[in-house]
Amino acid sequence: MARKDSLKSRDHLQGVSELGLEYRRHAPQSWALQERASAVLVDGLSHGIRGIAGVAPRIVEARGAWIRDEEGHWILDFWQGHFANILGHNPECVTGPLAHALAERRGLQTGLVHESECQLAELLSRLTGAERVRFTTSGALATMFAVLLARAFTNRDLVLKVGGGWHGAQPWSLKGVRFQNGFQRPESEGLSAAVPAQVLVTRYNDPDALQDVFRRKGNQIACFLVEPFVGAGGLLPARPDFLLEARRLTEHYGALLILDEVISGFRFRAGDTGRLFGIRADLSLFGKILGGGMPLSAVTGRKEVMALLGEGSGRVRLPGGTFSAHPAALTAGRLMLEYLEKNQARLYPRLEALGEAARAIVERALGAEGIDALCSGGGNEALPPSSLVGVHFRCAEGGSLEAPDDVQDPELFDPVLGEKLLRLALLLEDVHVVHGVGALSLAHDDSDLAFLEAALHRAAGRMRPYLG
Repeated sequence: MARKDSLKSRDHLQGVSELGLEYRRHAPQSWALQERASAVLVDGLSHGIRGIAGVAPRIVEARGAWIRDEEGHWILDFWQGHFANILGHNPECVTGPLAHALAERRGLQTGLVHESECQLAELLSRLTGAERVRFTTSGALATMFAVLLARAFTNRDLVLKVGGGWHGAQPWSLKGVRFQNGFQRPESEGLSAAVPAQVLVTRYNDPDALQDVFRRKGNQIACFLVEPFVGAGGLLPARPDFLLEARRLTEHYGALLILDEVISGFRFRAGDTGRLFGIRADLSLFGKILGGGMPLSAVTGRKEVMALLGEGSGRVRLPGGTFSAHPAALTAGRLMLEYLEKNQARLYPRLEALGEAARAIVERALGAEGIDALCSGGGNEALPPSSLVGVHFRCAEGGSLEAPDDVQDPELFDPVLGEKLLRLALLLEDVHVVHGVGALSLAHDDSDLAFLEAALHRAAGRMRPYLG
């Protein structure tokens, strides 16, 4: 096995640069389109995570577990629409009826109310226990709406979140996302100076730290916004004792508990994840899988809190946006949730098995090549093993996978190796990953996992010259 301190002592940016140049030779049409797009789009794209060190593969087709680029390479994809495509790309159970609706002149925005809005809200309420629903278009908007509701309902200003928790590009999320000698710094310029001061940051999966912040500030805290399964912070499950203590403390101090289930909702069961912990949040937020591949999210929760959005209250002025409750998105969402509910006894055990198999393959393949990798995404007493797979490279002995504080600490784990070097090396082997691997879908099968394993061995060979 490679020396564990070698990762810490070597600058991998040279490797990122050289593999980026190799990719440009591998996919010249994609690179040409990237240069063309850069003349009119910031960095040549509209979402930063879709590029890797200036490289952004251009996709012309997506089917099941695979995508095809401009050169005609078929690429095994584990990003799956930002984790939204739990059935794989463009499943027929969604695209077929959606195409039929469009052919019948149904599906584009009318700006009016239609039955599909009520149908999906009823289905979502039944599957999650929500008393009221408000649809919008993105997870970021859902979390922003929820924070505003909590601040209005409690008449308090402070928002508590965990270090490394990502809740979309909205003001109260833009603090404590990336580890920079801790998680106390704002993530962006342009924020009002008041906003970062209103955001408190605590450690994930640390009940003692949570108790401490509530003892000090509990009577000023409007809400605790937390993911039951952290996404961008490392693909880590919440410990049951942590979430149970969060529920106890928020009730005791009169704050709202907001579960951000944009990633976890419908990933572990055909419904919310809070139920697996025995917890009912005051507000729960859904997106990604909810939309069936279309832009759709939802704020759900207690009717007395959600009532602040209503015309009769007028206390929280969030009427929605032009594309809220878009007809095509509602149709896709309903088809997705109906399919998951009908087939959950078969689908979810399969997803668990795929995730476990992928984690074993990654650690085995990279370990055989002398690279010390540790996978996240496994389960605990409350959550089954997930179908999400993170990969973390230790650069020191120890290093747990408990909290983003651990996996983002460059003294413990190497951030460049996983997010850039491995990603580029695998892309050259026709495998597309994010956050180490990313998401398994129902479209992936055993042959895809075998393809991944072979690609990991070859990718390790590409990485080795830059590992010391």
